[in-house]
Amino acid sequence: MSLFDKSLRGQSAEQPDLFDMLRGRIEPAEFSSAQQSEESFVLDETSETGGETENHSGRLPPEARRALVGLLRHGVIMADGKRLQFESLCRYRAPIEAHLADMYLRLLLDEQAGLAILLQQEAEDLDEDDEVSSLIVRRTLTLYDTLLLLVLRKHYQERQNAGEQRVIIDIDRIDVALRPFLPLTNSSRSDRRQLSGALKNMKDRKILAAVRGDEERFDITPVIRYVVNAAFLEQMLEEYLKLAAGAGLSMEQEASDD
Repeated sequence: MSLFDKSLRGQSAEQPDLFDMLRGRIEPAEFSSAQQSEESFVLDETSETGGETENHSGRLPPEARRALVGLLRHGVIMADGKRLQFESLCRYRAPIEAHLADMYLRLLLDEQAGLAILLQQEAEDLDEDDEVSSLIVRRTLTLYDTLLLLVLRKHYQERQNAGEQRVIIDIDRIDVALRPFLPLTNSSRSDRRQLSGALKNMKDRKILAAVRGDEERFDITPVIRYVVNAAFLEQMLEEYLKLAAGAGLSMEQEASDD
């Protein structure tokens, strides 16, 4: 049974995770992975001398430690919102990467896009015990969130190809783009409350950012490029459209039988 067949079974259940199939295996949870307290990540060292514990201030400069803590807490640092932290991540990239490697983590740093993402080390670099030790908890996207993610990625790609540096989308455009997929969610019409909840989820994951002064328009951030591989996008949309068409026919048949 394929991923797409499974997505039609039990719409209330969790769907197979799209992120497992995408470039870099970037999981949704990786954008909000650090539920730990700030204190649990401080780089203080202790050593015993003469039976007493001696505290040190850490091997990284204070600004590097602040940037590292921010990355661990939030999973994503964007230059637009955290300029000083982002610059510190760039300046102290090598020692920060070394520290992350000790925790089975890695840094994806895109200086041109002004984006830093915290990721788990590549699967081939981990053994079974290492995966259990990871600080990043993987979560599964719902079918609705998966469809929304694909719609946002397609719009982002189209506007970037048109030369736009900042990609903005409004809720009405998103609503229209999702309508062909509604049969997959066993619905014949859109639900704005469900869409609003899904959009909030995307904002929490730093895939969307609110446009100041307008609650119905959103910036699609560069994070989405690392979540959905552009080469994989069209294939996924085509498969889901086929499934939606089949589901729509089934719903019409059931209605006529009644």
